[in-house]
Amino acid sequence: MNKNIKIVADSSCDMLELSDICFETAPLKIITANKEYVDDKNLDVYEMVTELGSYKGKSSTSCPNANDWIKAFGDAEEVFCVTITATLSGSYNAAVMAKEMYEEKHPGRRVFVLNSLTAGPEISLIIEKLQELILEDKDFDEICQYITTYRKNTGLLFMLESMKNLANNGRVSPLVAKMAGLLGIRVVGKASDKGDLEPLNKCRGEVKALQTIVEHLKELGLKNGKVRIAHCFNEEAGKQLKELILKELTKVQVQIYKCRGLCSFYAENGGLLVGFERI
Repeated sequence: MNKNIKIVADSSCDMLELSDICFETAPLKIITANKEYVDDKNLDVYEMVTELGSYKGKSSTSCPNANDWIKAFGDAEEVFCVTITATLSGSYNAAVMAKEMYEEKHPGRRVFVLNSLTAGPEISLIIEKLQELILEDKDFDEICQYITTYRKNTGLLFMLESMKNLANNGRVSPLVAKMAGLLGIRVVGKASDKGDLEPLNKCRGEVKALQTIVEHLKELGLKNGKVRIAHCFNEEAGKQLKELILKELTKVQVQIYKCRGLCSFYAENGGLLVGFERI
């Protein structure tokens, strides 16, 4: 691998670094009337979640602009760029604009931009696969084709105790959002094929919600692939879910980690995001 190759993503990927491959994130921002939170390595995610939990006003997010993306591309000859679903953010459109500007300024360099149609741990699976393909020394076009197909064989499920921020930003209906947290209700849902967040079940209690996630994983074709569980300060639920998955699906590989800023904003305190692959 002699070329200068780089993987770039926006901060919805929850990743800050990657071994063996040049990697960089373009941070999204979470904005309130009082404060702006930049989703980079310096963000205190716990402080942000705590402050937003008691904040009564409106909040919103801001995506990287084209110049932010170009800065992240650096001087790479080949760039593989992955963005949060375009239904939640303008990040994808900004990255496409950056690709056009970058390739025009640097003839011969190439940028591939993938609308992940998802967020968080499903994006981390896509990035892990990109890393694997690059290290196998596959060529640019082959990687683009493979990763586009791979994305169709991954998925995202979620369990949320609160959907306040999603509702305030027009991502789910206020009626559905009101159900979350009432009388111990957890909303279980998935990222649809179009990249929307689709509520599936209203479960009374966390245990029922975790069991429901496992049933959906089996229905959606998980057999022996990877699972990535991202939690917003609910590691215990992540561990319980891991145990339930491995009890039913012994060949699956499961890892648990903490959400970074953008995913914590949407998952909110207690939420889980579950990325998986069907192989």
